[in-house]
Amino acid sequence: MASLSIRKLDKTAYEQLRIRAAHHAVSMEEEARRIIYQAVAIPDSISGIFRKHFGTKNGVDSLKMHDPHLPHEPMSFDK
Repeated sequence: MASLSIRKLDKTAYEQLRIRAAHHAVSMEEEARRIIYQAVAIPDSISGIFRKHFGTKNGVDSLKMHDPHLPHEPMSFDK
């Protein structure tokens, strides 16, 4: 596991982190870890985001996700 030291954190940010950690009943270190995980997390997929916020009623399950590793269909200029 990696370690991280944060220097030059102002008093206000430190106190807000302390209060937030107390509110969640965890240590300041755990609260900072949770904040970092949330900040750098990559969403599962756009459909996952829609499902989380809107449910599956709106046809989210029927959306087709493009595989970014496959080439796209070439554009046609024929009429």
